Amino acid sequence: MKIGNPAEKPAPGPVTTARSSAPEAGKTAGPAAPAAPAAEASTTVALSSQATQLLSGDKAVTGDFDSEKVERIAQAISDGKFEINAPAIADKLLANAREVLGKAQH
Repeated sequence: MKIGNPAEKPAPGPVTTARSSAPEAGKTAGPAAPAAPAAEASTTVALSSQATQLLSGDKAVTGDFDSEKVERIAQAISDGKFEINAPAIADKLLANAREVLGKAQH
């Protein structure tokens, strides 16, 4: 695959982010951006119950954390005393992968 010289590519056009209902007096409006297609009245969005729970901040879904434990770990990292148990991490990653793959096969 050949990657072309960036000088060979045309520069992208300007991006406008301002939103105004009417142009200000004395200013010239720039080129008009194409209008976004209007959404059809039949377009609907449905959230799953899990997504609804996440948006509501339900503790059972989002989970609690131990702020004291987080502080202890942060302090250990700052002090250079945090130890990583690579075999334990590898075992848990493999167990998680087996669980995910087991769910995918059903």
